[in-house]
Amino acid sequence: MNRSPVVSGNVAAVGYDPSTMTLEVEFKKSGVHQYFNVQPAVHAAMVAAPSVGHYLDVNIKKAGYVVEKVSN
Repeated sequence: MNRSPVVSGNVAAVGYDPSTMTLEVEFKKSGVHQYFNVQPAVHAAMVAAPSVGHYLDVNIKKAGYVVEKVSN
């Protein structure tokens, strides 16, 4: 999946596959994680948010999306 760089203290880049609704997040220190069944609007709001890391924490991590670590 192609990822685009973002301005964030924790997140290096973000990718999204609308066909599978998979959000891929490359963290600066903890590798790449995929979050599943993420609506396109959630991805769009995250990359447009003033703080990508805060949006990710509140609206994705704490929302209970299934996540899988795919690389270090």
